[in-house]
Amino acid sequence: MGVNAVIYAGALVFVVGCVLRVLQYSRMPRHLRWELYPVPHGDPGRIAHGGSEFEDLDAMASSRHESHAGELRIMVPEILFLRGLWEFNRSLWRRSFPFHAGLYLMIASAVILGASALVSLWDSAWVESWLGGAAHVVYTLAGVAGAVLVLVGSVGLLLKRLRDPELSNYTTAGDIFNLLFFAVTVALLLAGYAARGSGFPGTLALTRGLLTLRATPFVPAPLAAGLVLLAVLTAYIPYTHMSHFIGKFFTYHAVRWDDAANVPSGKLERKMAEYLTYRPTWSAAHIGADGARPWAEIARGPQGQGARRPQ
Repeated sequence: MGVNAVIYAGALVFVVGCVLRVLQYSRMPRHLRWELYPVPHGDPGRIAHGGSEFEDLDAMASSRHESHAGELRIMVPEILFLRGLWEFNRSLWRRSFPFHAGLYLMIASAVILGASALVSLWDSAWVESWLGGAAHVVYTLAGVAGAVLVLVGSVGLLLKRLRDPELSNYTTAGDIFNLLFFAVTVALLLAGYAARGSGFPGTLALTRGLLTLRATPFVPAPLAAGLVLLAVLTAYIPYTHMSHFIGKFFTYHAVRWDDAANVPSGKLERKMAEYLTYRPTWSAAHIGADGARPWAEIARGPQGQGARRPQ
């Protein structure tokens, strides 16, 4: 039960960490909005000429158009293909895309493997069917290819950070550690899987044991070490800046695309009134945010002229 216990614990810590991150981001004060148009969820007819619904004089009183399809047209290419990085930093994209694509393939492999294990518990003969055989080929190829891509990408990103002077100001010891963590984990998984030997019952049997809370079948030591490291890495991710896969949703919807109207007595107005009561403690001397005065007073400054100018 040793390997199973670590995998269960890693999954639980990961889920808890993700929930905590979502709560943390959702409870933060509203960000300074970009309000750059067109916004993808707007009226397609207005998006065509770069406009918005606020072109209408009665926009505040009328119902708003929300297009989730428009948002998906932007988000899907960004998430799957890192389109922004491709457009603005092609050199970094060549290293970052294999890394992320490998992660997606490994996740897809785990999902297909889990579904196959569930079906096999319901119908053991399914494993021997052509569909079961096809699923085996797909999750095996996706898992191996994904691990190889993650290894290539993590090593490439590590070398890029170590050699590129433009990244030196943004590279911390934590960045180096995280990339090494990924590289070592997937390398150990690949080595352990390659040297698993004939006695290994297979990934499907291992997954069935996880789903039924049964003892883990015999797992060779190198592969067991890789699985343990993978569980620890999974648990570690949400508590670091690698949780940007959660923060990106809020960055798009609460900063870039937030164009909700500030109507009288509305939710946004109430929030803004609450924020003006906060007592910030920013270190910038010209702001004068010493924690004693509310933000409303700081914003007015001396005689309502704004924050203090540097002396």
